[in-house]
Parts: sequence; structure tokens; C-alpha cells
Amino acid sequence: MFKLNYLIQKLYLLIFLAFGGMCGNIFAQSDTLKQRINQIIQSKQAEVGVAIFGTEPGDTLSINGNTRFPMQSVYKLHLAFAVLNSVDKGELNLNRKVTIRKSDFRPGTLSPLRDKYPNGNIELPLKDILVYTVAQSDNNGCDLLFRLIGGTKVVNDYMHGIGIKNIEIKATEQEMSREWNVQFTNWTSPLAAVQLLRKFEEGKILSEDSRAFLWETLLGTTTGNKRLKGDLPQGTPVAHKTGSSGKYKNGISAAVNDIGIVVLPNGKHFLISVFISKSKEDDQTNEKIIADISKMTWDYYIDKIKK
Repeated sequence: MFKLNYLIQKLYLLIFLAFGGMCGNIFAQSDTLKQRINQIIQSKQAEVGVAIFGTEPGDTLSINGNTRFPMQSVYKLHLAFAVLNSVDKGELNLNRKVTIRKSDFRPGTLSPLRDKYPNGNIELPLKDILVYTVAQSDNNGCDLLFRLIGGTKVVNDYMHGIGIKNIEIKATEQEMSREWNVQFTNWTSPLAAVQLLRKFEEGKILSEDSRAFLWETLLGTTTGNKRLKGDLPQGTPVAHKTGSSGKYKNGISAAVNDIGIVVLPNGKHFLISVFISKSKEDDQTNEKIIADISKMTWDYYIDKIKK
């Protein structure tokens, strides 16, 4: 019995050392990537938040990971999750026709939907409005969906209900447009953004059909092509959602964001969120920060694949 216990203890020790060594290696690699990312952002006049979830357990890092950042249009992804959850519950249907009146089109805001149908008075399937809202970041489509689902509180409560706690969604696009500071009521942390992407990727939220629809929609995102996708090899699949505030009268950008799932050549993914706020840099520099961080992360995982 003593000998058996000794052998069991020895086996546990070997497992612990092996696992500990593996985790130590992962964290050491993540620390190296973190140092490289810090080198990118340390000279910039901006607050930058980053969170990355990699291809192996424990392979994560964050910089200002729990800091609150204004989301701007990133929250259209959270809205889409809530809408599709209602679809999965049978409360809505993607093929349901939604009436859009001309009065639903607010002038002076980003709206490919309004640009295509300037006179309104049309009916479009819910799925089309979702694509306009998420893939093309349509602000009028966004507020149409908020009204359809019952308001920002419904989306906020849904996020908290699925375990995304470090987030608040308070204001519609129209409400944000009225006053600069309102955008700060819609905030999340980089880690919470990646947590949501992870739930999505692992199939823990939404039905298979809804997940497939949203995945294809995010792959078709037309905004922010110089951000996460900017310096990646051409054709790399990136399912992502951007957010932008524009500049305040003092030249400060409150939000230049991109979050998404990047597909590696071996079929595995890495999840990444980059939020930039309080930035005195120009738009090109802000977008380059995101592109550089994304490419550095890509190179890090390509190196791991080759080993």
C-alpha cells in the first residue's frame, strides 16, 4: 500500500511538473508578445486597451484589460446577439418583413440603408437590416433594431444574463449623436469583449443557424479594413466589428476600436480586441496601432505553428 501511494504521488508530481512547464512556456510566450505590443503603444498619445485569447488554454494576455472603453459601433455586435437570441426563442424571425418609413432615416449619419432607399416606405427582411447594421455599421438600422427588440436595456440585460458583466449599454445611436459625452455610457472592457467572442466561437450562445448567419455577416464587414485586417495576408478571414467616434473639437478621438476573430492557416483562431480612447493621434495613426497589434499577434501564432 505504501509503495502504491508513493507511485501515485510520484505520478501526480510528474503530471504537475509537465503541466506547470507547459503553462510556464505559454505564459512566457504571452509575456513576450505583451512586451512587443507595449513597445507599439508606449510612445502614442492615447489610451490603448488590448485583450487576446489564443489557441491554447492559458494562452491569453491583456493590457488595460479591465479598463472601461467607449464602444461606439462595436455595440452593434452586442445588439445583433440579442436580436438573434430572440430569433432562437421564436420571438422574431429573420425573414420577418420590417417596415421602414422615411422618418426612420436620420440625416447626417452613416447609413448605407438610407442611401439606397432615400424615400423609405419599404419593407425589408430582418436579416437584411442586421447585415446593414453589423457589416456596414448602419446607424439608422441600429436604432430600428433597438426599437424592434425593446430598447437598450433589453440588450444590456441579455449581456449580463449570459455572463458578460463588465459592460453597459445605455444609449441609442441617435442619443449618442446629441452630445459628445453620451457615448461614454456605452462601454465595455477589452477582456469582456473577448469573453463575448469566446462564448460565440465555442457555441455557448445562439443556435447553430444563428451563429452561422452572424459569422458570415462579420466576415463581410466593410468598415475598418485598415484596422485588424490592415496588415494581415490578403484573404485572411477576419470576423470583426469596428467602432469610431470621430474627433471632438479639441482634436481628441474618444473611440477607435476593432474586435474580432482571426482565422489562422491551420484553421485555428485567435480572438482579439483593441480599443483606443483619449487619443491625440490622427486617424491614420490610430488605425495603424490596431493593424500593428493584429499583425504582431498573427506573426506570433504563425511562429508557433511552424515550431
